[in-house]
Amino acid sequence: MSTSAPIALITGVEGQDGWYLSQLLKAEGFEVHGTVHREPNIGDETVEQLIANRVGVHVADVVDGDRMRMLFDAVRPDHVFHLAGVSSVARSWEDPVGTTRTNSMGTAVAVAEALRFQEVSGKPVTFVNASSAEVFAGSGRVPIDETAPIAPITPYGASKALGHTLCVAYRAKGLAASNVILFNHESPKRPNTFVTGRIAETVARIGAGSPETLSLGNLSAQRDWGWAPDYVDAMRRVALTGRGEDYVVATGTLHSVADFVAAAFASVGIEDWAERVEVADNLGRPNDAAVLVGDSTRLRTELNWAPTRTFEQIVESMVNHYAQKEMA
Repeated sequence: MSTSAPIALITGVEGQDGWYLSQLLKAEGFEVHGTVHREPNIGDETVEQLIANRVGVHVADVVDGDRMRMLFDAVRPDHVFHLAGVSSVARSWEDPVGTTRTNSMGTAVAVAEALRFQEVSGKPVTFVNASSAEVFAGSGRVPIDETAPIAPITPYGASKALGHTLCVAYRAKGLAASNVILFNHESPKRPNTFVTGRIAETVARIGAGSPETLSLGNLSAQRDWGWAPDYVDAMRRVALTGRGEDYVVATGTLHSVADFVAAAFASVGIEDWAERVEVADNLGRPNDAAVLVGDSTRLRTELNWAPTRTFEQIVESMVNHYAQKEMA
């Protein structure tokens, strides 16, 4: 009987989810490899930490079929976690072509290579695709579960919808391809290019004495925010079933952007925050869904998954992270 460690390949390993997933899988005894989309800069903290933790880091553009084929043949993965791609709705409006290229074509290449490698190697491969709640944003479902109709309303959602349906198609061809339908999830790894990271960073500075104000768009938009390490644990659980299925990953609880702001200010001891926030119409996103909340009953009942952190704990951890960076 072989005692070799299972091999995981994570596309987009330098991102928030890729980072946490690589750490989880290493702790579980996996051999872990991951792709980064360009040669890392000297002193790139995330990549240096990955290498220090014995994660194999490979430079690869996920839409480059030849490079991905070479990588699959070299790594010989048992489990593929496809996380690489554009993850910003706002950026997708600015660059719909680039977003579609990366998200749609990237998934097409990755899932096709997973099936090809399974067929030529004779070893079963599981493929877990990071799908998105934005695929179903126009469905009218509240909450959204696995039966919701595909109805994207943004270029990002449309690009992820093709990746989602490609996984269903390749599942029918014999690949254990799963979609994890991810609702919003945060951590200290969330960069300030996202509204939640910007809120956390700005509030950390205000808490340290900065006189600045926080400029935001729509404070009333409601989202289902979870803890990123919980969501990558869901990915691991889905992969280990060895089956191709779709699972919503969500807390089932709604909070508004205003709630996020209030929790951030509360974490630095500021309860009366209204005068520290400026609402700017130009910061709103076009055609943004007013409400996105998920029903993860299937994941909870079949795979015994559950969130481990409250909304307030998540927000506080993000603000604390940026506060520590300010003091460094």
